[in-house]
Amino acid sequence: MMRTGVRTVLGAVLVSLLASAACTAEGPPKASGSARIEVDRPVAFADEPVRLRVTGLHAGEPVTVTSRAVDGDGLEWTGRARYTADGDGVVDLSRRRPESGTFQETDGMGLFWSMRPTKGEADETWFASGPATRRPSYEVRFAVRGGDREIAHRTVTRRWLADGVRHERLTVEDDQLDALLFLPPSGTARKAPVLLFGGSEGGRAFDQEAALLASRGHPALSLCYFACAGRPKELRDIELEYFVRAARLLRGRSGAERDGLAVMSGSRGSEAAQLLAQYHPDLVRDAVVLAPGTRTVFPGTDGVSWTRAGRPVRFETIPLDRVRGTVLAVAGDQDRLWRSADAAESIAARTNASGTRHRALVHEGAGHGVAGVPYQASGRYTHDPAADRWMDLGGTAAADARAKADSWPRILRLLDR
Repeated sequence: MMRTGVRTVLGAVLVSLLASAACTAEGPPKASGSARIEVDRPVAFADEPVRLRVTGLHAGEPVTVTSRAVDGDGLEWTGRARYTADGDGVVDLSRRRPESGTFQETDGMGLFWSMRPTKGEADETWFASGPATRRPSYEVRFAVRGGDREIAHRTVTRRWLADGVRHERLTVEDDQLDALLFLPPSGTARKAPVLLFGGSEGGRAFDQEAALLASRGHPALSLCYFACAGRPKELRDIELEYFVRAARLLRGRSGAERDGLAVMSGSRGSEAAQLLAQYHPDLVRDAVVLAPGTRTVFPGTDGVSWTRAGRPVRFETIPLDRVRGTVLAVAGDQDRLWRSADAAESIAARTNASGTRHRALVHEGAGHGVAGVPYQASGRYTHDPAADRWMDLGGTAAADARAKADSWPRILRLLDR
């Protein structure tokens, strides 16, 4: 009887609670009918951060915010993040950590760099909106979903070229160079010209960076030194005089002051950038080297990469004591292609011609992919055409994104001085 009575009382209490809940429950809240996406800069350069806020939600309303863009090949890329609105019915993406999604940290630009392709291997694919000369901007569409329907959307424009930027294609046949020259709009204040070239991938790797620099007043030349028409097929026996010719052409076409030129490169190309600053301080003032090395001789490799006056350039450590300006090295401490963090720190430990130390930015958790414009979706593997294999760049997408967002403004400040 005792046990039966207890069960009866407990059962009655449970029924009462369930009934009360049934009477007071209003069911899941309906999706807001007045949600909107606020953007502080609907049109901005591709390397500029923007602030996104979703307003007009119910307090505590769960929503999913998505991003969508189409690359130059017509491939769709998407990102997503799930949030719960605060007590004012607001989700500020720059101040809130997503509960789930394509990125996991508080990052107002996460929906840009965390986008993934709808086809193919994400870790082997990079978002490329297309040549800046043919597609000077691209769009990213943001949408907010509440429940099973879209309740708000907004499109932002990301620009590579400012109005009035001029560009000219240079060829080996006509100009003794394979390059793309960008010149700032007429009438704008001119800043230091910048010569840009890539690493072991070949071709022209920095067209978009050159376009952005020209949009900010820097005459910029994106140069190919191998794997292009009229140039060697491999990174072997590349004459430094080729880079000198490019720098002189850039200086002459830009009308810049004699001592203002800077050079920017990454990975294996960083060696040539350092050699230019060291051997030609009258021509090159500063050098920005991304995921750098510090030597031109590598154990177990045949041949040489660089020549000067017809002779191989061989350094276990590239000297930087004749550099007139600053060598700024940017690296990730999880680089798996080579020890670029050690190289960056080695560069920063040395001094230029006036006794001033060079500089390094070493980013925790980042890999070899610290180079380039921030806020662009990128993979973690790169294909080596010589070995025909995929190589792990190291680091994580989030750490690489943080590294680019932190280092790019510092690079611009060095170039602007």
